Amino acid sequence: MSLLDPTAVRRIATGLGLRPTKQRGQNFVTDANTVRRIVAASGVGPDDVVLEIGPGLGSLTLGLLEVADAVVAVEIDELLAGELPTTVAERMPARADALAVVTADALGVTTLPRDPTVVVANLPYNVSVPVLLHLLATFPSWQRGLVMVQLEVADRLVAGPGSKIYGVPSVKMAWYAASSRIGTVPPSVFWPVPNVDSGLVQIVRRPPPATTATREQVFAVVDAAFGQRRKMLRSALSGLVGSSAAASEVLSAADVDPQARGEMLQVGDFARIAEQLEHARAARDVQG
Repeated sequence: MSLLDPTAVRRIATGLGLRPTKQRGQNFVTDANTVRRIVAASGVGPDDVVLEIGPGLGSLTLGLLEVADAVVAVEIDELLAGELPTTVAERMPARADALAVVTADALGVTTLPRDPTVVVANLPYNVSVPVLLHLLATFPSWQRGLVMVQLEVADRLVAGPGSKIYGVPSVKMAWYAASSRIGTVPPSVFWPVPNVDSGLVQIVRRPPPATTATREQVFAVVDAAFGQRRKMLRSALSGLVGSSAAASEVLSAADVDPQARGEMLQVGDFARIAEQLEHARAARDVQG
């Protein structure tokens, strides 16, 4: 069997002298059926170039190589990055040339050997949201994805307005894509066994809201709105315009209730606020 099982995972780890660390969120999938389930749900086909973040010992990598044209794997751990090609060559020699390994921190990667069409990854728990947002911002060639993240993170990513868990990750994800949770994965399929379930999040890119504001300007409003989550928007955004009264004027111009809270707004609402905010700043500059 080409895919890894618990015995193979432990054998490779032992051979490397590897001790998985929480710091790097290292929990490796040991169940071949789970790998096949993820690969099938991702919809990866023979024309796809898959970007995988944190391949670890190669459990998911091998599954992806069975169906994809190629896999570009980004791994921060030099030991694991060095071993991955060997594992693939031993277990799937005919596909060894279809793997490209980039040894780097995914948060700092800005170029890849091939343009990905899809992202499929078991993202490290501690950096899953920043990594995902970085990939969306930096590599526009991929149009769909399936990521496995901590269940709580999965729910936050797909939450909608009005939900108690709707927040910054939810809005920023919505800027780039439609997302949905399509399944859960139990802790028992990992080594070491984490103390939480994981969730599978499906991602389909879509155009951002039509606005003259930049993504950075919109995201600044989002950060401010949720930085003081319990406050009304007129208070939460006052720091961006100098006063609560000025914030109220901006919000009203954007057709948003100044007494609303950020958790009630959609990404398009935040875009309108950012646009009006820039109009207000431009007007002040002219007057000044």
